[in-house]
Amino acid sequence: MAFTLPRYQEPDFSALGFAPDAQFIPAPRDGAAPEQYHATTIFPEYFKVGGRWLLAKESRMDCVAVYEDGAIAVREFRRLKQGDLVAVGRAEDGSQGIYVHTAPFARPGKAEAEAFSFRQGRSRETAYSKDYDSLYELLEHEKEHGFVTWVLGPACSFDKDSREAFSKLVAGGYVHALLAGNALATHDLEAAYLGTALGQDVYTQESRPGGHYNHIDTINRVRQYGSIPAFIKGEGIDNGILYSCVKQGVPFVLAGSIRDDGPLPEVYADVYEAQNAMREQVKRSTTVISMATVLHSIATGNMTPAYRVLEDGSIRPLYFYCVDVSEFAVNKLRDRGSLAVKTMVTNVQDFVVNVAKGLNL
Repeated sequence: MAFTLPRYQEPDFSALGFAPDAQFIPAPRDGAAPEQYHATTIFPEYFKVGGRWLLAKESRMDCVAVYEDGAIAVREFRRLKQGDLVAVGRAEDGSQGIYVHTAPFARPGKAEAEAFSFRQGRSRETAYSKDYDSLYELLEHEKEHGFVTWVLGPACSFDKDSREAFSKLVAGGYVHALLAGNALATHDLEAAYLGTALGQDVYTQESRPGGHYNHIDTINRVRQYGSIPAFIKGEGIDNGILYSCVKQGVPFVLAGSIRDDGPLPEVYADVYEAQNAMREQVKRSTTVISMATVLHSIATGNMTPAYRVLEDGSIRPLYFYCVDVSEFAVNKLRDRGSLAVKTMVTNVQDFVVNVAKGLNL
């Protein structure tokens, strides 16, 4: 069955009765919002201005809405400038001119869930066969019509088969951007350069003599070249996740952390520069798949809305998958407000291999 996007259902504003215009108050200083500011969510949000309901086209949770140039911009607190007109009001039902649309893609006629039934959560006992089939259909659609961003933790680079499978996904056009940290890139490049990840053979998982030097030797070698692409070219690297991204022109964002070794030249040392670079890719995304990284998953989830406004003005859902062997990891993402996420509790290396096989790569 061909994949079809659910249709967006605009709010029935007439059902809200009389609603006043939203109130906007100037920001008192750079980086600070006025009291009673309205904090944005993952859902489509409308603000009534001059009797018209305006949709915030680019959104993310825990930010503020700013009225400028006849439109609503969603802005992080740190980006606020003194005098910016910030929406205020805590009611989200339209009574203060702000309406949060929490069911934009509800399917008409779908049966109500029973009040009591078994296995409604997502855990290691969940059967994911239908999820895989749905994901294959979605990725085939997104290859031609969307923008798929993958968020990878270092575990994705520890296995020969998973590295090869992800490389096939990149080459097949199913990866449009990669978000990761210094570790994922380092271990992937180490595997391509020395055949190990943290000193262990990526196929046998046996430790090599002196292998604890391998990751920092790799970082040091890349730094001598000055960039990852230069290292790949200079050392004749011909495999791996980063190699495939460079070869196919897929952008990657490597966000640094306080524990990083090296780091690699492309790693962002400034956390807000990293956040800006990540969000530039998220703003283009129609599907996000996050694997084996709690902090990067939550960071990406916090800047990812549940919808995307396309260039033609149509509105579609933004799909978010989180895959981890730990129930804690996937549940923590849901607990942080990313309610639209689809979670899969499974080994990420097996997951990548299954996805590549399911797409006949």
